[in-house]
Amino acid sequence: MLHSGLIHQPVLQHYPAFLDLKDRSVLVVGAGRVALRKTRGLLEAGAKVTVVAPEWEPEFEQLPVHLAQRRFRASDLVGMSLVFAATDDRLTNHRVGVAAKGKGIFANIADSAEECSFIVPARLHRGNVQIAISTGGENPRVSAQLRRKLEDAL
Repeated sequence: MLHSGLIHQPVLQHYPAFLDLKDRSVLVVGAGRVALRKTRGLLEAGAKVTVVAPEWEPEFEQLPVHLAQRRFRASDLVGMSLVFAATDDRLTNHRVGVAAKGKGIFANIADSAEECSFIVPARLHRGNVQIAISTGGENPRVSAQLRRKLEDAL
């Protein structure tokens, strides 16, 4: 069906975008391996990262982040542009997502694609070229496999 010159297609759940996070405050709740990977990517993008967790991987101490050694509080969201919940505690991740939604802050919940207001695609970058691959959060392994194939091709 044509509408205004466009073919009518189902509405996508996510809108792809590349965010300018330079000097923006971003909260990461959790400090395990998944949180570490996300934090490194955020730092590469120039974000000011705050990490809240009762304990953390030693590598966090080498990163230019603000570390708060405690459990998440809803007040941690004040002034944040984005939030990532990446703990190994389902209830904490859920609480982070609910609190962020209540404040209108986009949140990525590592263990629940359904609770995310944004997802992080598999990403490949060479110089100024970036390629993002997503399955809408439904099959991250397929995204990662495609990224590896593209890496090999480049």
